[in-house]
Amino acid sequence: MKKYFIYLLFFSFSAFSQESDSVVIKKIFDAVLSKGEAYKTLTYLTKSIGPRLSGSDGAAKAVQYTKKTMEGYQFDKVFLQDVMVPHWVRGKKEEAYIESGKQKIKVPIVALGGSVATPIAGIKAEIIEVKSFEELKTLGTEKVKGKIVLFNRPMDATKTNTFAAYAGANNQRGGGASEAAKYGAVGAIVRSLTTLQDDNPHTGGMRYATGVPMIPTAAISTNGANLLSKILQENPKTQFYFKQNCETLPDAPSHNVVGEIKGSEKPDEIIVVGGHLDSWDLAEGAQDDGAGCVQSIEVLRVLKALGIKPKRTIRAVMFMNEENGLRGGTKYADLAKQNNEKHIAAIESDNGGFTPRGFGMVGTDAQIAKITVYKKLLAEYGLNEIGRGSGGADIGPLGQQGTLLIGFKPDSQRYFDFHHAQTDKLEAVNERELNLGAASMAALIYLIDKYGL
Repeated sequence: MKKYFIYLLFFSFSAFSQESDSVVIKKIFDAVLSKGEAYKTLTYLTKSIGPRLSGSDGAAKAVQYTKKTMEGYQFDKVFLQDVMVPHWVRGKKEEAYIESGKQKIKVPIVALGGSVATPIAGIKAEIIEVKSFEELKTLGTEKVKGKIVLFNRPMDATKTNTFAAYAGANNQRGGGASEAAKYGAVGAIVRSLTTLQDDNPHTGGMRYATGVPMIPTAAISTNGANLLSKILQENPKTQFYFKQNCETLPDAPSHNVVGEIKGSEKPDEIIVVGGHLDSWDLAEGAQDDGAGCVQSIEVLRVLKALGIKPKRTIRAVMFMNEENGLRGGTKYADLAKQNNEKHIAAIESDNGGFTPRGFGMVGTDAQIAKITVYKKLLAEYGLNEIGRGSGGADIGPLGQQGTLLIGFKPDSQRYFDFHHAQTDKLEAVNERELNLGAASMAALIYLIDKYGL
């Protein structure tokens, strides 16, 4: 009888707790959806500041703007973390054309971030198409030397999660130039990483392997890649010309931007929510990752506006240099270790500002089990995909101290329409979807803060 009474008492308390949590979570969603300010912040970040590649004037302006914005919300503390970042510049617009017989057809390309320039006059050579590094290796030096290599493996359209499709194709962008150079290629052209068939080339970071010649590399639009492939089938002696004017300057000083609300009971336990403030230089960086930054600021703003006083310290972090170096995320983790800070959880929003689907996690079974119990509470808001997954590039280095890493998962279908392309503008972001994401992260942080890990 006593056992039954204790069970009833526990069940009643648990039911009451869930009911009160559902009330608070509804208040969070109501407040963000009716009076959210993330879109307003994103509008200034994209339209008044624009592209924010590391080391640029835009990046510096974004640091000051987000710092001022968080100070205006009167968070308990707003501060900068110094970080040295790579400074790569694109220079004058790229040029490219296909030459087959008497035909000369212009195609759109963009240099990949970190690439060297072509000679001043550009490069013209026969071009050879491959779909994989294995195929390139099979061709060998005899067939590749002196040519330009076209890496033309598309993202797998059969993958329902487009991030899985991206993962299956992005090694050619990251390492294609060095792989081609091993066999004597003079340049590398990479099919843009998008599921769209259009004329917008998508840039992105690349890296050179040690001890291999550094050859210029660029991304070509999917339409351009398809056309080039078709012409090559008709004429294997087709030549390709491209010219780009990029260069890498000395590292530049920059900053992570951090705002925090101090915990009332356990201030030494920190929960982070963040995105990366830098963006590629082709557009406004609205989806990648202005959305994640303004959502993170909105999380702290709504908690404060509703008078929710967290037990633990909640931080919004604008990481610098995710796109071409990850210096900001690495520096943040280094400082956390140096200052003996205890980060119990970190959430990153870097998958766009689309309709929320859930959260992916990297952590121990016990940590993940603590979060999965919230599925019922969060399912009402469309957050059904909660379990093991991926965290985020910027928060990744915190994993070494045992921090639970959580990646916000919005719907993935449209993200690569805009990713690293000139189409990544404010107009690509739906205000309601953006707000739903901010509210989703605020709700999860409220639960983690209340119950711990």
